[in-house]
Amino acid sequence: MTKSESFSIFSFVGKMKVLHLSWMAFFITFLVWFNHAPLLQSIAASLGLDNEQIKTLLILNVALTIPARIIIGMLTDRFGPRIVYSGLLAVCSIPCFMYAMAETFTQAAIARFLLGFIGAGFVIGIRMVSEWFPANELGTAEGIYGGWGNFGSAAAAFMLPTLALLFGGDDGWRWAVGLTGLISLLFAFVYYANVRDTPKGANYFKPKNVGALEITSKGDFFLLLVMKLPMYAALALLAWKLSPNGVNMLSSGIENAIYVGLGFLFVYDLFHTWKVNKNVFEKPVPELHRYKFKQVAVLNILYFATFGSELAVISMLPLFFADTFSLSPVMAGMVASAYAFMNLMSRPGGGWISDRYGRKPTLLILTGGLAVGYFAMSLIDSQWGLWIAVVVAMACSFFVQAGEGAVFAVVPLIKRRLTGQIAGMTGAYGNVGAVVYLTVLSFVDYSTFFLVIAATAVVGFVTLLFMEEPAGHIAEVNEDGSVELITVN
Repeated sequence: MTKSESFSIFSFVGKMKVLHLSWMAFFITFLVWFNHAPLLQSIAASLGLDNEQIKTLLILNVALTIPARIIIGMLTDRFGPRIVYSGLLAVCSIPCFMYAMAETFTQAAIARFLLGFIGAGFVIGIRMVSEWFPANELGTAEGIYGGWGNFGSAAAAFMLPTLALLFGGDDGWRWAVGLTGLISLLFAFVYYANVRDTPKGANYFKPKNVGALEITSKGDFFLLLVMKLPMYAALALLAWKLSPNGVNMLSSGIENAIYVGLGFLFVYDLFHTWKVNKNVFEKPVPELHRYKFKQVAVLNILYFATFGSELAVISMLPLFFADTFSLSPVMAGMVASAYAFMNLMSRPGGGWISDRYGRKPTLLILTGGLAVGYFAMSLIDSQWGLWIAVVVAMACSFFVQAGEGAVFAVVPLIKRRLTGQIAGMTGAYGNVGAVVYLTVLSFVDYSTFFLVIAATAVVGFVTLLFMEEPAGHIAEVNEDGSVELITVN
């Protein structure tokens, strides 16, 4: 099977089979990753949690995904998406079972923190899909992968409260959460047995070095160092939130040890980045093999505002609707699922529009709409009709998720052999955004929270003006030394 096959959404052979199994794997990662959000009220009652501890669980859920996406991106480029995706689904079922059996806040917090690793699954499928689809179909294919997979959070919001009721009793939520872990474990074997990394006869290009992103110019080296800082800052912010100044889960000594550890890790990261890229200071990289890291930097910022806000809003929206409109947990979960429900069409739509009308123009329009959408959500209060609030949330969600689709319509067109690492960094920025937004939420009311997101979308719009429309070819070197040109427009 080759990339020349027709694009038929109802087909389950060749590249379409790989696409369908990949979005299913991603769907399950999101089902597991957000299996707690619609059950928070039941979990809080069962474990005796206060509001501060609930908000801490929300932040912990997205924290580990920051380094996880970087690590998983590197592993994917090195070992291939088939084995890495299968392994992730199997291994992450363990903290899911741990969470289902937690008896204290500390146990729940540790399990929730570890479960953040499953959020890195998205990165793997980006590389897999890019291997099977040509440039003129890539935005649509990546949009379907991301959008239909992201729907796992909506499925969790819609289904899990009902499942918890069906299981019944104070432990109903435990059985619902545990079931998602079992699904993840079983699908790991299904995925491994039914996909390949590339079509027959195609080469799987691997990075020259594993452990740091390759760049191709002196200026890009320093820009890469700057773009690393927010990821470490987000982890430091999390440590502060868990310290005595926050929810007092960590002692001052452990807090300071984390800061020191992050400092040493950052220095090691800089050293390794220099080791991988010092050649650009010794001899210029041939023009044919260069790529512009500023493209990655812009996409990072846009994903901070798009996916970062989606993660944060998905986590808090059931509580927002319950508090604002005095809804039951089941009804609040069902209403909140409307936000994530838009993923079914909006993220594929963003990729499809990008394929046909240009990557940069599409992103400009969607980022502007995102800013307006969150401003509108900041105005929602108990005086609104519930149906109007839901319509506004869904309209905002369209721009958020279509923007995500448009971002990852560009990522695979930058440098093929580095797609996993680039996707990992861009994806990590989404989690940086989530940590920042959820931390903001712990200090402000809902209205201010939505206004902060709108403001960062405006920043994303400005930086987008510096991005260049992908054009021409990506040059990659085969094992025999020959150069293969991959069309990107």
